[in-house]
Amino acid sequence: MAKSSPRQRKTLGRVMHEFAHGELKSGPAGKGGKVKSRLRAIAIALKEAGASKYQSKTENKRNLAKSERKEARGETYQQEREGKSRVGARGRRESSPAMGGKNATRTTKRGRKAARSRFRKSGASAARAG
Repeated sequence: MAKSSPRQRKTLGRVMHEFAHGELKSGPAGKGGKVKSRLRAIAIALKEAGASKYQSKTENKRNLAKSERKEARGETYQQEREGKSRVGARGRRESSPAMGGKNATRTTKRGRKAARSRFRKSGASAARAG
């Protein structure tokens, strides 16, 4: 088989990671259930990466493009499980506080303490009292 591109290897790795963690599903929209066979997982990985020797170049190109779109939107099972599946403003995934994700508004004890000390330093409480 021809040498795969870095992008194809990334997709292959992602699909095999899903298989190893029991997240890989077969069929349209995963309705075929979990993939148990390693050989079946490899076949799915090669197809998604557009590296299958059983398909034409155009089919392979189309499959890789489809996988790239899926990964960009955060629709892979791995991304859903790791909490990277929500797409927010400007089409970016929302998972971290920096991106305004689920856990963005949750403040830590350290953050609350820092906010309290900033409030005290600003003299807002002194202005109210006077």
